Amino acid sequence: MANGRNNKLKVGVLASGRGSNLQAIIDASEKGGLAAEVICVVSDITDAYALERARIHGIDAVHVNPKDFANKQEYEKQICRHLKEHGVELVCLAGYMRIVGPHLIREFPNRILNIHPALLPSFPGLHGQRQALVHGVKFSGCTVHFVDEGVDTGPIIIQSVVPVLDDDDEETLSARILTEEHKIYPQAIQFIAEGRLELRGRKVLLEKAETESHYPAIQNPGVEI
Repeated sequence: MANGRNNKLKVGVLASGRGSNLQAIIDASEKGGLAAEVICVVSDITDAYALERARIHGIDAVHVNPKDFANKQEYEKQICRHLKEHGVELVCLAGYMRIVGPHLIREFPNRILNIHPALLPSFPGLHGQRQALVHGVKFSGCTVHFVDEGVDTGPIIIQSVVPVLDDDDEETLSARILTEEHKIYPQAIQFIAEGRLELRGRKVLLEKAETESHYPAIQNPGVEI
């Protein structure tokens, strides 16, 4: 999926909420530091602010209501139709609060990314920040990973670590992690746009860049260089 600067990787985003990670991806693309562009946004929530963010930037945005379909497969078929109509090459989940089903995964194999507010495989599922605080860990962070049929179980692409402070609550820890999310999600997309990732089983390997990237490689447990 390598793309040149004049042939950007086409990204479709699924979102359920305010879309701050969507905004980070859009901003990185518009500033010219990302060889990818968001060309459509789909939400399962009719008034998700992510849809408004997309429209502000002239990006096609649509609400697909799961209640309008007989089952999850039919719902995902409609999402896939919309993504394929736009020529989407990479699907990014940005606060999408539904488990991706087998139909969507089959239609976009190894082409769906998610970002999770914890250092996977620790604390998957909902409220990763709260789980970290309850367990008393000293470090937390965020993870970008490929999506498989499990819950936050796909191969890890990149991670960023933040300290957990003694006086942290869920809000303060979430804010510190979110800052890192906005950095590493565009980074992961850039790796894919440059064609630098190789998946070997559960391990994601990162090839060295031929030229200097706007997103220099981050050394972390999720990436081999």
